[in-house]
Amino acid sequence: MINTATKSTGVMNRDSILSINKPEPQSVKNQGNIMTLIKNTGGGVQNPVSQTQNRPPQPPQYGQSQGQSQNRPSQHPQLEQSQNQGQQPPYGQPQNRPPAQPSFGQSQNRPPRQPQNVQPALTAGQQNTASTPGMPATRPVPPLSNKVQKGQKTLLSNTALNAVNACFGWNVTDARCDVDVSAFLLGADGKVIGDSWFVFYGQAVSPDQSTRFVEGGTDREMVQIDFTRLNPQVKKIVFVLTINDALEKRLHFGMLKDAYVRIMDSSGKELVSFLMTEYYNNVISMMIGELYLHNGAWKFNAVGNGVARDLAGLCELYGVQVV
Repeated sequence: MINTATKSTGVMNRDSILSINKPEPQSVKNQGNIMTLIKNTGGGVQNPVSQTQNRPPQPPQYGQSQGQSQNRPSQHPQLEQSQNQGQQPPYGQPQNRPPAQPSFGQSQNRPPRQPQNVQPALTAGQQNTASTPGMPATRPVPPLSNKVQKGQKTLLSNTALNAVNACFGWNVTDARCDVDVSAFLLGADGKVIGDSWFVFYGQAVSPDQSTRFVEGGTDREMVQIDFTRLNPQVKKIVFVLTINDALEKRLHFGMLKDAYVRIMDSSGKELVSFLMTEYYNNVISMMIGELYLHNGAWKFNAVGNGVARDLAGLCELYGVQVV
């Protein structure tokens, strides 16, 4: 059982699996704990009484005095208004009266209200796409000599490997994006072999001492793996990038660029690398790649797919029980 405290305050629970449209309490980094990163209506009601006031008189009806010009306004509008109020013109005669005056409280000189184009609410993946001040320094992508494409699987080495370093880098277009690396150590069933079998900033070493989380260096973050110490039950190691507090701040992977992973041997030679080219606005956690055991040899899979879950949601996805 893993206690997942947020990076700011509070404790995560099993309901902390978050979707991109369902904000939940967010997180701040804290060593020793698993942290988590989701009608206009116008005008008033017209007063029928006020509508009839100051209204030009009705055109003369059949039988009206011939001495009165049919096109001349009445000399006594108020008297004629009171006499003609409520009368309807003869059948078939157009009314030809101007629109009623606005009721009390309405602006009398306001132009007619134009139809409004109501835009749908933006999803979390569509908001806050502009960059913000205080951008962290951009890091150049190191030379990648053995690049593979998304979905491609490749053998790490034709000879036995004792250890590798999985190195990660990225740049952001929004200064609020705080990206973290996690490594989930999975068994044959695709789940962690125990609640503590994943490594990240809050749990830097796996129980068997084979896998370590390291910050800094040429790359932004690194996961060191010693195959000679690795628990034999571990058949796959999934590397995930997550954005801290993504749901609360409406952040997403569309605000990242230059994200890569490169697998290096113990001598510093690149075995394989993957540079991401697809960044999704509805994703806050990205499975960038994975190492998996196949016929006794370790291979690399360039995954490059993400989910709308924070770190706590990923823990549950991979079988880690959180409280």
